Amino acid sequence: MKSPRFLALFVATFALLAPAASAAPAHPAVVRAEFIYEPGPYRQCHASTIAETSAGELVAAWFGGTAESNPDVCIWVSRWEGGRWTLGVKAADGVQHDAKRYACWNPVLFQPRGGPLQLYYKVGPSPEKWWGMLITSTDGGRTWSEPRRLPEDVLGPIKNKPVQLADGTLLAGSSTEDPKLGWRVHLELSPDLGRTWQIVGPINTKDEFNAIQPSVLTYPDGRLQLLCRTKEKMLVTSWSSDQGRTWSRLASTGLYNPNSGSDAVTLADGRQLLVYNFRDRAGGAPRNPKANALGGAQPAIAEAAEDWGVRWPLNVSVSKDGIVWQMFVTLEDEPRKHGYAYPAVIQTRDGLVHLTYTWNREKIKHVVLDPKKL
Repeated sequence: MKSPRFLALFVATFALLAPAASAAPAHPAVVRAEFIYEPGPYRQCHASTIAETSAGELVAAWFGGTAESNPDVCIWVSRWEGGRWTLGVKAADGVQHDAKRYACWNPVLFQPRGGPLQLYYKVGPSPEKWWGMLITSTDGGRTWSEPRRLPEDVLGPIKNKPVQLADGTLLAGSSTEDPKLGWRVHLELSPDLGRTWQIVGPINTKDEFNAIQPSVLTYPDGRLQLLCRTKEKMLVTSWSSDQGRTWSRLASTGLYNPNSGSDAVTLADGRQLLVYNFRDRAGGAPRNPKANALGGAQPAIAEAAEDWGVRWPLNVSVSKDGIVWQMFVTLEDEPRKHGYAYPAVIQTRDGLVHLTYTWNREKIKHVVLDPKKL
């Protein structure tokens, strides 16, 4: 009979040799992959964001709590220090006073030129009724300012990072989810790092597409491009030739995607990189009810059984022109109940690409890619 010590050693060795759960075959472009957040003081986490600070440090954030929309959901922040991610620290909550508290949603980190690190987030009972908030940090995310509510009707970047135009203007992709008017995309521009804002749009109606959560891409000739999630289970696009003041009508990209968030970034070499739940045809995602896509939260919500499609696999595609896309990397492909969702992507000054995303609503994962190998 083997000793307990021998069995423990065998199990540990086997665990080291066994392939990691849900890991797709490694692509040469993958430099590193690890979890930022391991299961800890709350049951679920979601909607991560990542930024590089002015000092070249990495900071990530996400929301975590019992379940999406519960009042105990807060914004948590982690920093890359000494070759590892620090334990998440609560940076914001939805406490209004001692008798009123709301959930926090969709943090967005952004490091503008000439200003402190920004962390936008939403507070409220639901996406239909939430409002925009902003905190800032002058020490790379170690400490944060007092929360400031954005002006009425300004939500801030709704899921994905803004871009800063050549004149310093922040251009944030935003959207609303109205029960009657549908999902609509608009843009928010700030000439003074978030103190005052101009709203452009909405740029669509529900009769065209129910679209939300735009990513903003840039081009050398000054054009801007949006890529948006839709209820119609495809990514749609819009273009601007006047620095975001007017936009073309939304049109299909031909890229199929379950009703799930995506993100994209313009690389230093001019290519566009997109992270999304890839599907090769319309209706290609197995059925998945809205309530399950939300991590099992809000079982009593309207349209809880509406099919949103499963949130796997998760893939990286690249394009030279924002029109023709080639899929290069499968980040995750093992079916899981709540999937792999809500990616965020940036390119750091060393040229590497950093991704974060929700892993089955249990963890936040961080993957580093070398775009030269795409």
